[in-house]
Amino acid sequence: MASTMTWNALPVEMKLSVVDLLDFHNVKSLSLVNREAYSYTVPSIFRHVKIPDYGALHTYLSSVPKSHNQYIRRLHVCTTNTVGQMAAPSPSVDGRPVTDALAELLAHCSQVEQLTLDLAASLHRSIIPVFRHLRSLTSLTINHCGDEERTPLSERLVVAIAASVPSLSQLSLDRITRSALHAPELVGVYPFVPLVTGDEDITDHPLLGSELRLPSLLRLPTLKRLRIRDTHLGDPQWSSAPVACALEVLDLGSCYHASPDFNRECTERIMGNVGHTVGEFALNTALTPQTFQYAQHAETPLKRLRKIHLTPLFPVENVVDTLSTLSDSPVEQLSVQCYEDDVLDICSALSDFLSLRAERGEQAFYKHLTEITVKTVSDLADGLYGPFALDTKSSAALPQECAKAVRELQDFLRDLRSAGEDRLTSGPAQSTSAADVDIEKPSPPQGDQTPTEA
Repeated sequence: MASTMTWNALPVEMKLSVVDLLDFHNVKSLSLVNREAYSYTVPSIFRHVKIPDYGALHTYLSSVPKSHNQYIRRLHVCTTNTVGQMAAPSPSVDGRPVTDALAELLAHCSQVEQLTLDLAASLHRSIIPVFRHLRSLTSLTINHCGDEERTPLSERLVVAIAASVPSLSQLSLDRITRSALHAPELVGVYPFVPLVTGDEDITDHPLLGSELRLPSLLRLPTLKRLRIRDTHLGDPQWSSAPVACALEVLDLGSCYHASPDFNRECTERIMGNVGHTVGEFALNTALTPQTFQYAQHAETPLKRLRKIHLTPLFPVENVVDTLSTLSDSPVEQLSVQCYEDDVLDICSALSDFLSLRAERGEQAFYKHLTEITVKTVSDLADGLYGPFALDTKSSAALPQECAKAVRELQDFLRDLRSAGEDRLTSGPAQSTSAADVDIEKPSPPQGDQTPTEA
């Protein structure tokens, strides 16, 4: 007669294996069975932790055993305040209370691999040494969600933090403020770009010295993926800074305090310096042939570019011109994000681009192109776009007018096939030099499971 083995009789290794196979909801249910079951589920429960505000951070620190933090692999902390919670942080450079709380948490997150910080104000410089001990951390995101005029987040602090992470390979920055120490030419000059003062006392870094400016990020040897959005990129050293990293992915936004032409020039300078290693590129601004005037290498500056992402802020009228500028690169995939209201214009621009490709001939113009994807977004606050985006899809239908434009674009491609202008295939799985168009309407990115939210 066969015996039945109960849960309690299973070896510890088998119990842990079972927990690994459960989804988060079932893991939480199992954790309520008894003390032993809870101990087995702790690593899964605390693998991904999201702390939504400053008050929740204090609640977390006072209620969660410090030993549990060793299981955190992905951590998201926001330091804003919600209505009814303690007073907001002082709009000074100090930010000591928030810094102390965050430092207390990070000091015990020895295995964290991905860290996102949504900061309402600057942190105190005492936070910098904490990052030196996060040896498993490879992906760091720092978003400034406060008032840039009253509570700016200094580039010197952010660069010092990033340079202190031993194994940093991916860095994403939003709304970082230039330091007056590194941008004296902007002081008191129209259009009055916000600047940080009082950050001169940030300690020199062993590798970067006192040059804690944004272009110095290129000197970090482990960096592979860099995203900078809503930040002034006018530091002239972007075009001359020594490059010690081999950037594979670059995502550059624009500064809302500067003109489109100025933002374009900033993007072109940066690409001229690092573009020879970049394989994936996200754009907010249009490009011109002037991009290659800044090139620091004799070979084609964008010789490895395989993927191009155009963000929702990219000017539709410049789609064809910008793609023409990048036509010498071996681009295989084109991804376009746009607002729903822009679908008609985007489809029209892509039709013009494909017409130009047919006119010039596949072997002369984007001969490696195999896929074009258009994704609609409802709001920039939905999440990240381009190479740093979460891949989410939805079956929600486009409005009738937009759907018609999509069908017309797909019909146009079929006409090109039948006319023999392009050897386009019927599906992206086939290996050819064709362009397939896929129109997606993704849902907003889903947040992490947050078992520890207060």
